[in-house]
Amino acid sequence: MSNEKETAVENSVDEAPVETPVEVEVEVNDAADGEAPEQSHEELLLTLQDAQAKADEHWNQLLMARADLSNAQRRAERDLANAHKFGVEKLALELIPIKDSMEMGLAAVAEGDEQDEGRTKVIEGMELTLQMFSGVLDKFGVKEVNPQGDKFNPDFHQAMSMQETADVAPNTVINVFQKGYVLNERLIRPAMVVVSKAVAE
Repeated sequence: MSNEKETAVENSVDEAPVETPVEVEVEVNDAADGEAPEQSHEELLLTLQDAQAKADEHWNQLLMARADLSNAQRRAERDLANAHKFGVEKLALELIPIKDSMEMGLAAVAEGDEQDEGRTKVIEGMELTLQMFSGVLDKFGVKEVNPQGDKFNPDFHQAMSMQETADVAPNTVINVFQKGYVLNERLIRPAMVVVSKAVAE
């Protein structure tokens, strides 16, 4: 009886389907797929040098832009300062002839009879007015150039004529027809003068 059972078990084992092992295909991706190829040392060096050159170029452009901006600011400040200093130039040029007339009138009156009381008062009044007028011009930086006896300077004097004389050195201002004027050290009207020259032998 036991033999029959053993035979039955063996038959059932033989008849059971044998499962075929499933072959699992594992795709092994190349570790390098999707990545940039490694660069050589020389290529890396060239890339670095190129980046450094671009950085230097941009830095130089920045420095130039800053220098241009700084120069523009200085020019604007200088122009503004000049506008403040020389803004009254046209006004000064209009006022100076009035001063000339006052001085000539005062000189003419002074040549008259000084014993005349009325004339004396006129002289005193004109002198006071001229003094006040000169003070206003001086307040705004307008100063006269009266080079009588000075060496001729073409930057501030305009020679109307030359005169031979042995009394003074050549190239000396011996007569001033009209005073010159400067505004904050800048010439706005040259002095008109007569200049000495050596006596011809």
